[in-house]
Amino acid sequence: MHPKIYLKPGKDKPVLAHHHWVFSGAIMKKDPEVVSGGVVDVYSSDHKYLGTGYFNELTSIAVRMLTFEPTQIDGNFLWNKIYRAWQMRQKLFADGGTNCYRVLFSEGDFLPGLIIDRYDNCLVIQIQTLGIDRFREQILEILEVMMKPAAIYEKSEGAARQEEGLESVSKLHYGTLPERGVIVGENGIRYLVDIPGGQKTGFFLDQRDNRLLIRQISRGRLMLNCFGYTGGFAVNAASGGATRTVSVESSAAALELTRENFRLNQLDPDAHGFSQQDVFQFLREDDTRYDLIVLDPPAFAKRQSSLSAAYRGYKDINLNAMKRLKSGGYLLSCSCSYYIDQSSFQKILFMAAVDAGREVQILGKLPQPPDHPINIFHPESEYLKAVLCRVY
Repeated sequence: MHPKIYLKPGKDKPVLAHHHWVFSGAIMKKDPEVVSGGVVDVYSSDHKYLGTGYFNELTSIAVRMLTFEPTQIDGNFLWNKIYRAWQMRQKLFADGGTNCYRVLFSEGDFLPGLIIDRYDNCLVIQIQTLGIDRFREQILEILEVMMKPAAIYEKSEGAARQEEGLESVSKLHYGTLPERGVIVGENGIRYLVDIPGGQKTGFFLDQRDNRLLIRQISRGRLMLNCFGYTGGFAVNAASGGATRTVSVESSAAALELTRENFRLNQLDPDAHGFSQQDVFQFLREDDTRYDLIVLDPPAFAKRQSSLSAAYRGYKDINLNAMKRLKSGGYLLSCSCSYYIDQSSFQKILFMAAVDAGREVQILGKLPQPPDHPINIFHPESEYLKAVLCRVY
């Protein structure tokens, strides 16, 4: 059906176990018709069919598997994958209280290289790979027909696209976006989302459950929101009855959007604190004692080679956060680095607690939400760790 790639002896085991990645070193030979971005059928060294995916000679992940059964990869295939994911989200958010969520999560929804997020009646797509880039027009057409959005915006940016040999794309493909941004609802809280100018697709949808948790434990507490972005955790804490919140963020534009999100929820931003500053510096210099601290940093380890520096960074912020907590205070510490697993992250918290001289309890280990599903055959789809601690 498609040009063929053959794997070296013994290198078929991950694919037989339905893992989605085939590394370049596993390939024995390929048909001359195989081209980067093209669909290929993958075979074992003894010519047994293993599955179908798309190929890129520029990347260490040479093939990303789309299916493990003989299948024609076309518009119908894409429709079925997207529709199944869309149906699940419609059921997850059927109560209507939340209208911003991840519709499709790459390997987590068995379609590597594609992310689709919903913000009210607007969709944002991220195309991360050359193979999916070739299907852009079909994907856009499917989304227009299936979900009937007011707008479809593409934010395909970052190092992953560069490695794939692709340029960044930030473009409105369909419809119009509200001039001031999209107003969305999440568990009773409203946010203004700047899709073209914001980080990722505009908002960190994977922290939805943890923002609600902070709202539930914040009453009567002084709260510090580190790496605050547009204030999701701070707004929830204030809505939950925090006496005051302080948001620390390096971006002036994000802090201004934080103030707007306070106003959007009938909260007075003047009653709260905002600091445009590096979090590491702030935690070292600030001598305030807080009742509740949230650490939600960007990924410190985006690749294996940066692990040592990431360990130091995570330990540093957690150590200084623990020092800033009152006895009995709460720390919600997060990591979105896949390369740091749950066990390693807990060890980092342990070392921080020892050096801070504080007694620490873990009250909960909090996973990523169900609109960011974990593909059981693809452990790399599990990336978010959040640990709720009590510090004495």
